[in-house]
Amino acid sequence: MNRHIISVLVENEAGALSRLVGLFSQRGYNIETLNVAPTEDETLSRLTLTTYGDEHKIEQITKQLNKLIEVVKVVDLSEGAHIERELMLIKLKALGAARAEIKRTADIFRAQIVDVTPTTYTIQIAGTTDKLDGFIEALSENTILEVVRSGVSGIARGEKVLTV
Repeated sequence: MNRHIISVLVENEAGALSRLVGLFSQRGYNIETLNVAPTEDETLSRLTLTTYGDEHKIEQITKQLNKLIEVVKVVDLSEGAHIERELMLIKLKALGAARAEIKRTADIFRAQIVDVTPTTYTIQIAGTTDKLDGFIEALSENTILEVVRSGVSGIARGEKVLTV
């Protein structure tokens, strides 16, 4: 089962996201991450989701998505060269000597400390899912208070674009 990043251009209207997500739940497909935002064209939104499946399952998902009336275009970014990023905010307990260690770890991963209190750091980090997972693994579980992740955003490399 391979991870696939599917990018969907949809009409920016009420209920479109609900119908798209409903399609996944009706067929028992899991959405690992989901990210939606308007595009440069205010009538369209770009939805990026990650899911796991073999080629047959992904082909079925793509065909079903294309049948939805609000869907303008569907692309499996995993099929070609692409760039992907995810944003994470992580709040850590930072007391005593742990403060310096957390700062060193953040520097190694090119993360930014965006909020500081006497007992906590809130860190922002962007990168691939593997990078974010690695950052979490590098920290002591005792220090992690809260994690918020955006889900994957992706775009094809080079001249390939997702437009109408």
